[in-house]
Amino acid sequence: MKPFHWESTHGNFGDDLNLWLWDFLLPGLRDVHEETLLVGVGTVLNTLILPLDGHKLVIGSGFGYGSLPDMSDRDQWDIRCVRGPLTAEKVGLRADMGIIDPAVMVTEMPEFRNLPKTNRRTFVPHWESAAAGLWPEICKTVGLSYLDPRGEAKAVIREIATSELIVAESMHGAILADAFRVPWIAVSTSRSINSFKWNDWAQSLGVTYAPKHVPVSTRAEAIAKGARFWGMGFERDERAAEELEKRQVGETVVLADPEQTPLRVMAKQALAVPSALALWQASKARPQLSSDAALNDRKQRLQEVLEGVRRDYF
Repeated sequence: MKPFHWESTHGNFGDDLNLWLWDFLLPGLRDVHEETLLVGVGTVLNTLILPLDGHKLVIGSGFGYGSLPDMSDRDQWDIRCVRGPLTAEKVGLRADMGIIDPAVMVTEMPEFRNLPKTNRRTFVPHWESAAAGLWPEICKTVGLSYLDPRGEAKAVIREIATSELIVAESMHGAILADAFRVPWIAVSTSRSINSFKWNDWAQSLGVTYAPKHVPVSTRAEAIAKGARFWGMGFERDERAAEELEKRQVGETVVLADPEQTPLRVMAKQALAVPSALALWQASKARPQLSSDAALNDRKQRLQEVLEGVRRDYF
């Protein structure tokens, strides 16, 4: 059995944790049923992402982009659970099969237990924001630590687990914060943030997705996302979005901008003041956290699913 990993060129910790989480949850899985693809963490129930052929075991995946595969052939699809009730409805499953995003089980791994807390209040942007925005600089001005979601997955998760507050545009930033019992605040910079997948997870735990709006921080970010910047609207530029996909951690995209002179840098920072103010205001909002009972119940139900998989596949 091989865990499915959507390998983005830019990197994204919520997808990359599939590389090692399933070896902890289902030890020895790579030695059994070579014909089976384990489809786990991520918004990957999409015809453009998953291979069409072969047997698939679905544990906690979500829908949210593109077209849903035809999952009616139970000889090809073994669906044990999905991320939340909205995905369950889309797939035609009972609502109680929308359990939880399996990323919450990271907290059970010994290396993530009893991590020392810090007083950091941390902003985790969506990867597009990380690639095209001025968010590291903005965070310095508003008293937040900046955490790039494109970083190495375990390092990103440790930063989330040890923070005292997470301001999250990244959905898995909020999911991991909630799992580690770190209060979180959702923000959104544009319509390109997928509310379906957020609500799918939120409803599984009885919390509400009501993101605080934060304007995009640069013209490049507006072009890539199809957002407004200083009153000017931009249509989403697919070429720009593709360019973002190619950028790695620590790089900021500049689309058709002149050389960055000191004066131009100062001008860009001045134009990002509304973004800084909105992010600061959002960080002062009342944070959320699911109840201990709700989280423990969902994790227990997922454990029961995993026990069923062990019985049937090992």
